[in-house]
Amino acid sequence: MTIKIDGSYGEGGGQILRTSLSLSCVTKRPIEIFNIRKGRKNPGLQPQHLTCVKAAQTISDAEVHGAELQSQNLVFMPKEINGGDYSFDVGEIKGSAGSASLVIQTLLLPLSYAEAPSTVTIIGGTHVPWSPSFHYLRDVFGNAISKMGYKVSLDIERWGWYPIGGGKIKAVIKPAKELSAINIAERGRLKAVTGISAVSNLPLSIAERQRDKGISILKKNGIEADIEIINAPSYGKGTFFFLLAEFENSAAGFSSLGAIGKKTEDVAGEACKELLDFIETKGAIDPHLSDQLILYTTMARMESDFTTSRITQHLLTNIWVIKQFMTAEIKVEEMDGAGRVWYCSK
Repeated sequence: MTIKIDGSYGEGGGQILRTSLSLSCVTKRPIEIFNIRKGRKNPGLQPQHLTCVKAAQTISDAEVHGAELQSQNLVFMPKEINGGDYSFDVGEIKGSAGSASLVIQTLLLPLSYAEAPSTVTIIGGTHVPWSPSFHYLRDVFGNAISKMGYKVSLDIERWGWYPIGGGKIKAVIKPAKELSAINIAERGRLKAVTGISAVSNLPLSIAERQRDKGISILKKNGIEADIEIINAPSYGKGTFFFLLAEFENSAAGFSSLGAIGKKTEDVAGEACKELLDFIETKGAIDPHLSDQLILYTTMARMESDFTTSRITQHLLTNIWVIKQFMTAEIKVEEMDGAGRVWYCSK
């Protein structure tokens, strides 16, 4: 039976599409999504979303209807998931810096259930607004799911900035044989803060100023940080600042992008503020990881629970999508300074 999904539900963004495609491939259940990104400024499928559809179609030999730019309706009927070597370009149909990381996330779960390993190369935006950067994908998200038994390694060859994209990342995904639950109630003490300050085709002094400002802000708050300067290969121009906070039981990531008219020091300041705000909460994982991790905990089919610094609409929407595919008990509890998410298979 076809699962019908309202793409305007809750947060109403591309995450509904991506999670639906991933679960459709894994469960082999056909889906019909309507009202895709209906309330957004540019509704329907944009280049990044269309790339996700085409990629999911390729790995599952799916029959697809409605896979066109601006389409708000999609029918997706998957068959078997096939491991192999794949390459996808977000800008192939229309020039775009759409997120390469989000395409990887769409494919990572289903390819973990293929019989053979896969190598996936994605060309697109690697450090762009409104999506996880490559470094967050590798160092926070990738690290978290690897502890559950998912086997993925990520590398970057070329960085892609808004508006031209053109970055290149590669993921090697091996079949996941045994999965573990994840239980992170408390993050524990802060062990280390590391990071990067990067520029592409701009003076390296900008990256140095970002680094110095970040170190200064954190030092005033009693935190020592080791921040690496990177002159990143890219077709475009951009600046990026990323902090990785490693705790006893978890890791969290915070980043900021440069922009025309934005002070260099403000780039570092934004990421530092996010980290310091997170430390003031009682959550074990950051809010961006929570909405991504819930999908993987449900696939493990074991009781899992974690706390997050904030319950977001993204998280609640993703839980709703998951429940369209499987009978699962997922509880979300608001707490003082945190939110708790608990999952148990029925």
